[in-house]
Amino acid sequence: MKKSFRSTDDVLRALKKQKYICDRRLATVVYLAFGMEKPLLVEGEAGVGKTELGQVLSKALDRRLIRLQCYEGLDANTAVYEWNYTKQLLRIKLAEADHQGLDDLENIFDESYLIQRPLLEAIRSEADGKHVCLLIDELDRADEEFEAFLLEVLSEFQITVPEIGTLKAKTKPLVIITSNRTRELHDAIKRRCLYHWIHYPSLEKEYEIVKTKVPQVSEELALKICTLMQQIRQMDFYKRPGVAETLDWVNALLLLNRDHLDAETVEETLGCLLKHQEDVEKVERENLALSWAEAIQS
Repeated sequence: MKKSFRSTDDVLRALKKQKYICDRRLATVVYLAFGMEKPLLVEGEAGVGKTELGQVLSKALDRRLIRLQCYEGLDANTAVYEWNYTKQLLRIKLAEADHQGLDDLENIFDESYLIQRPLLEAIRSEADGKHVCLLIDELDRADEEFEAFLLEVLSEFQITVPEIGTLKAKTKPLVIITSNRTRELHDAIKRRCLYHWIHYPSLEKEYEIVKTKVPQVSEELALKICTLMQQIRQMDFYKRPGVAETLDWVNALLLLNRDHLDAETVEETLGCLLKHQEDVEKVERENLALSWAEAIQS
């Protein structure tokens, strides 16, 4: 039996069961995207849980996850389909060996000779009665030209192969598109989607995330870390740390058997928080590790 969402509260419960903490606004847009069978475009800073949303939705709905990781230079051959030229050539060679003429040769441009890439795989999996969740991750990293390949998929849930015709999904996949907004996506893409921006979490939400993901951490240490993270994100860093970095930091402290934060501990574990040398140098130059440690001890 196909799993589904019956309400916004149902989404909240299902995601929390997968240890994904979200607010009601995000749960509502997920429910609407599911019910309206429209793609959901999720934007926000790196590390706030955009990719994880697609992953946990596939688990909550018991759907197979098909993920397309976008990058500069991504093209249709990699994302949609390509012909199995080796198989086609072999079929031609076998026909020649059997002294078959071209008129007797089977059509080497049918689906059996197609190599399905993520987008076509999502469409054809649905046609076979298998429900999937399609995660198109970091679309902003792909070239603008690639977005044109997505328009037919996102509006009609179909793909046109010139040699075959139009391949259409019998039931629509749940599509989650993420973007870090390194560039603005085209309006044609946005018009085909519902939209949500995931902000950095509040102190209360981040604390709940930490306690849910890392239940073995003490309440006191979790609260201190989350409080400090709220302060760090207000500072002028090249790249502010996200929730992913918070969780890395908590796990690092547990692995090091540290039950408190002092300047030495902060300095030793900076690599969990900051991923740019300019930011690390700023901490060292301004002696921020000491001031952070003093701030949470006061």
